[in-house]
Amino acid sequence: MLQQKLTEIAQAHGVPGMAAGILHGDRIAYASHGVTNLASPQPVDEHTLFHLASVTKTFTATALVRLAAAGRLDLSAPVRDHVPELRLADPGSAAEITVHQLLNHTAGLEWNLVDGEQTTLAGFVAELERLPIIARPGTRASYSQAGYNLAGLVIERVTGLAYEKVVDDLVLRPAGLERTCFGLDEVVRHRFAIGHNPDADGTLRPARPWGSWPAGARANNPGGGLASSVSDLLRWARHHLDSADLRAMTEPTVTLRASTLGDAFGICWFLRDIDGVRVIGHGGSGNGQFAELLIVPSHDFAVVSLANAGPAGYPANQEMLAWALADRLGLRPREPQPLAYDESRAHEIAGRYELDAMDLEIATDGAGLTLAVGIKPAIRQASEVDMPPDYPAAALGLLPDDEYVITEGGLAGQRGYLTRDADGTVIGADLAGRLFRRVR
Repeated sequence: MLQQKLTEIAQAHGVPGMAAGILHGDRIAYASHGVTNLASPQPVDEHTLFHLASVTKTFTATALVRLAAAGRLDLSAPVRDHVPELRLADPGSAAEITVHQLLNHTAGLEWNLVDGEQTTLAGFVAELERLPIIARPGTRASYSQAGYNLAGLVIERVTGLAYEKVVDDLVLRPAGLERTCFGLDEVVRHRFAIGHNPDADGTLRPARPWGSWPAGARANNPGGGLASSVSDLLRWARHHLDSADLRAMTEPTVTLRASTLGDAFGICWFLRDIDGVRVIGHGGSGNGQFAELLIVPSHDFAVVSLANAGPAGYPANQEMLAWALADRLGLRPREPQPLAYDESRAHEIAGRYELDAMDLEIATDGAGLTLAVGIKPAIRQASEVDMPPDYPAAALGLLPDDEYVITEGGLAGQRGYLTRDADGTVIGADLAGRLFRRVR
C-alpha cells in the first residue's frame, strides 16, 4: 500500500524521484519511485542520498544538547561566552543572545546572509553585522539559518574540533548512521539524487549547484549541509525515540502562531498537535530537493519522505506524510476554512514585503487575494549559479485574527499571519516561520 501511494503521489506531482519510509514499533516499510537524475538516471531506493537541507538542524541541535549534558557548555549562557568577537547590527542583541535562543529561533536574527561564499564558520560569523535584527532576543520566534550557522561555530569553539567532526562523533556514529554525510566528496561515494527545477516552459532540468542556495561552502553546513537516506533517517527517528537524554528537545519552548511549521518550537523540533496527539518533525528545502521527517512519540511511529523536484517536491512530501498519519494512525489535521473575500481588508494588506533574500507580494484584483514569493531580482541577476524558481502568485484566503492560508500552488496549505504596529498599520507578514517586513 505504501509503494502504491508513493507512486501515485510522485506521478501526480511530476517528481522524477521519491523515497519514503514508515517506522511503527519494530516494523519498517520502505517505498521508492523513479530516478535520481533525469540526465543520468539511476533507480531511487531507500539507501539513495538526498540533500536534507534544514533537517540538518536537528543534528546540530542534538550535538549541542549532548555537549551541554556533558558539562561542556550552558545552553542558557550568552553566545559571546564562546564567540567573543560576535558583532551584530544591534550591539545589545549581540551581548544578549543565548545558545538556546539560536536553537529555538528566538535570537531575533533574520534568515541568512545570501551574498558571498564564506568558506569557514568563523568567516561567516565575521559578516553577521550585515544581517538585519528583526526583534530583541527572546521576544519572538523567526526561523533563521544564520542562527544555526552561528551555533555551529559555538560547537567548534567549545570542542576545538571541526563542526562536522563533532557531529560525526556525538551524533552520527551513536545513531548508527552510515550513509549520512556532509559535502559532495562524501556524497559521491553513494548513489545520490540530483535536484530538479522547472525552466521557463516547465521542463524539469537538473539543479545547480547541488545542495542549498546560497551555496556558502562549509558556512551553511550547520543549518543545512547534510545528505541522508530514508533508511538512515528512520534510524535517526528511532535514536530520538529511544534516547531519554534527548526528550527535553521535544518540550515546547516558544509558541508559534498560524504557522505550517507547527504550534511551537522545542529545541529545534517543530511541535504540533493532530487530533490531540503530539507530533514532532522538521522539513528541509534545498535546490530542487525537499525532505520531511515526522515522529509521533506516543505511537512509536515515524515517517520520512524525500523528493528531488522543486517546487513540486514540497506538496508531494506533505501529501505523503498526511496519508501515512491517516492510514497508519487515523490522524487527520483540520484544514482552516478561509473567510469570504473582504475588499477593505484586501486593500489594507496588499503590497510588497521583504526579508534579506526574498520578496513577497500580496495583491488583489477586487475579487480575491494572491501571494507570490521569490528571490530578489537583483540577487538572482548577480548570481553565477542557478537558483530555485520563484513561487508565482497563488490564491490566498484570509482567516480570523489577521491570519491567512495559501490555497493553491506549490505552497498550498502554508499558513501565516500579519503583524501590525501600535497604530494598527500592517507592517509585516510571517510565512514559513519567517518575518517579511512591509516595504513602503
